[in-house]
Amino acid sequence: MSKEAMFQEIDSMRDELAAMADDIFDHPETGLEEFHAAAVLTGWLEKEGFFVERGVAGIETAFRAVYHHGEGGPNIGLLCEYDALPGIGHACGHHMQGPSILAAAKALKDAKTDKPYTVTVYGTPAEESVSGKIMMIQRGCDFTELDAAFMMHGGPATQVDVKSLANTKYKIIFRGTSSHAAIKPEKGRSALDGLILAFQGIEFLREHVNSDVKMHYTVVNCGGTPANVVPAYAEASAYVRSYNRAYLDNVCERFEKVLKGAAMMTETEVEIIREKEVDNKIPVLSLNDIVMEQAKAVNAPRLRPAREKTGSTDFGNVMRRVPGTCARIAFVPEGAAAHSQEYIEAGKTKEAHDAVIFGAKIIAGSAWELIEKPELLAKVKEEFRCNLEKENSEAK
Repeated sequence: MSKEAMFQEIDSMRDELAAMADDIFDHPETGLEEFHAAAVLTGWLEKEGFFVERGVAGIETAFRAVYHHGEGGPNIGLLCEYDALPGIGHACGHHMQGPSILAAAKALKDAKTDKPYTVTVYGTPAEESVSGKIMMIQRGCDFTELDAAFMMHGGPATQVDVKSLANTKYKIIFRGTSSHAAIKPEKGRSALDGLILAFQGIEFLREHVNSDVKMHYTVVNCGGTPANVVPAYAEASAYVRSYNRAYLDNVCERFEKVLKGAAMMTETEVEIIREKEVDNKIPVLSLNDIVMEQAKAVNAPRLRPAREKTGSTDFGNVMRRVPGTCARIAFVPEGAAAHSQEYIEAGKTKEAHDAVIFGAKIIAGSAWELIEKPELLAKVKEEFRCNLEKENSEAK
């Protein structure tokens, strides 16, 4: 089967894929509750001859589906998300990912070639909340059996990313001693004072870190006591971000010293909890080039240069382990913000269904290039290795 034949097979599945995407859209499920979506996707994969493992890494809605074409050869990973946002539904286009990835996987499975390869589909839940890919990695499913990893994601343009922000999420709790603020203030030790002092210290820290570092925080709970009671409890949530995980780790050490210093000055205690650590993507430009070449070949809409300004994603934790890329496919108007009503309104349109097809073709075509051209895969893997080493050395 030629690449063109793969594309024709994907086209032939359009109605089935559109119905699958609409079904997932109409049954929005938040992180770790994606039972309907996982059942739809795994049922289809089993029907198409993939070996399916459910409950991967002890997560009920995570799955892995594998097809071996011969023995040996590259293992191509195709990852999809299917969680919705609380209160609004599929306002990030995750309902499109599964059908698109499944179509690419089936086209690769049915391809005619003498070269051996493996196609591995990973269902990765809860990207929007607890970062399911990180949970999977922490529980032993680390994706390192893959030679390359692909994702698709709907958006306002067809493009790839060159970077993403590493992100450490903190839960910060100050504990002090309650007392009457007028009668016995000297007996009190204000947890809120400790938290406010910590915030001030963070502001001074901003001047002395790299310009890409972002630090933001909010008060979650300050005890709820009247003003005449010294608060014994104060809690905050904070994020610290950088485009370089190794450098971010250094910043986080300094960030935590600020928190401990604030506790020392106010004679309170501070509990510092790293709730989540999202890694930045390691860009592999040669792999991005392959994806954009396929996007041009299939006449995908609104081709744009790579995104420079991005947020954080748990796919970064995968892309620090294996070469990877995410093909972003246009389906909402340019300028539309993710997690918005515009994404909801576009969720079941012709443009959304087109994006499912374009994404499948782009990913199948890109994977086919790596399967058919071992020297190209070797180049991708070497670039990944060099870029990872370079980033780690620059952070020292």
